[in-house]
Amino acid sequence: MEIIPIKMPFIEKGDDIIAIFLDVIRDKGLELEDGDVVAFADKIVAISEGRVINFESVEPSEKAKALAELYKLEPSFVEVVLREADEVLGGVARALLTLKNDIIIANAGIDHKNAPLHSAALWPSNPNETAAKLRGKLESTTRKRVGILLVDSHVAPMRMGTLGFALGIAGFRPVKDCRGMKDLYGKPLRITRINLADDLASAAHLVMGETTERIAIAIIRNSKIIITDDYDPREVVIPKEECLFMKNLGKDRYTP
Repeated sequence: MEIIPIKMPFIEKGDDIIAIFLDVIRDKGLELEDGDVVAFADKIVAISEGRVINFESVEPSEKAKALAELYKLEPSFVEVVLREADEVLGGVARALLTLKNDIIIANAGIDHKNAPLHSAALWPSNPNETAAKLRGKLESTTRKRVGILLVDSHVAPMRMGTLGFALGIAGFRPVKDCRGMKDLYGKPLRITRINLADDLASAAHLVMGETTERIAIAIIRNSKIIITDDYDPREVVIPKEECLFMKNLGKDRYTP
């Protein structure tokens, strides 16, 4: 598998990121191939959609002020998080633990990083729908069959540092079901599934970085992903009652 990093210019509201991306790769002597998965940093998509807010202009509620004091955040920023989050589960200094679009994520996915001063970028309004639109435009323009990922970063329980995950998915089945397959010793797998979308997003995140790199797009080539119109991006979502973390947060704690 090959990951091709694409350094992009600064993106502004209303920019056609597909046209800009194709101009950039053309200048590099590159072109898309059938089977490529194109991973977009969610930030450039959100910026192009105008999903950036100056949070200092937001009037914080009393709840936002209390949470801000508890977790050392700006009250107006917390107010935006409360408006965007589906649930607030807790927090640590500088971050609230939230549930947004069935994803456990810090600050409802709202990010100060690489946004103008006193501003923050929100997630695209409908990441999977946005991914499908990007795919449609890219395929109609290039006549190539491709998959699309919108990539954001999050943290994993009890692990230091960020890793990429698939916020939006289009053009391929995001989960491989291994249940019933045999392991090396001939034992059938009972619960194992492979999250292909998050694995690819994490690989793209590795070259995108988190600071001044401006690698906002990555072409993932020879991943052996099957491009198809028969896919469901919601396959990656697990119900709360089946989730190892959500089902057990704060419950039945003991020390062996």
